[in-house]
Amino acid sequence: MNRALRLTAVSVITASLLVGGGAAAFAAPAQLHSPAPVSATAPATASLTAKASVSSIGAWQEFRITGTSHGIAAGTKVTVQQKQGTRWVSLPAQTPVSSTGAYSVRVKLGIKGLNHLRMAVNQTISPEVTVTVR
Repeated sequence: MNRALRLTAVSVITASLLVGGGAAAFAAPAQLHSPAPVSATAPATASLTAKASVSSIGAWQEFRITGTSHGIAAGTKVTVQQKQGTRWVSLPAQTPVSSTGAYSVRVKLGIKGLNHLRMAVNQTISPEVTVTVR
């Protein structure tokens, strides 16, 4: 189970115990004080965006993939992945996320045709971008 899902599940369980079943064990008589309302907030989920600087290039020409991240710590490295057949393969192209959440990575591709690319960090992935190599 991924980390965000675990944190969400723990938050929901904790909130339900405090509001529901576990409240009787901690509640004082109603005339002494009324319990404060409890609100559970789900942890922010991580996300990535991606945009290629070109839609078509020659083989081994350099282009950039830029994007932003939310919920990912500054300095965390994001990796370019390429779809090869039915598998996603990590390429040796990485870049750290800046303190503002932005990133930019240089990429060179040699596989001719339509290339499907995405950015990834841990289990967070961006939407696909496509670049045609002539």
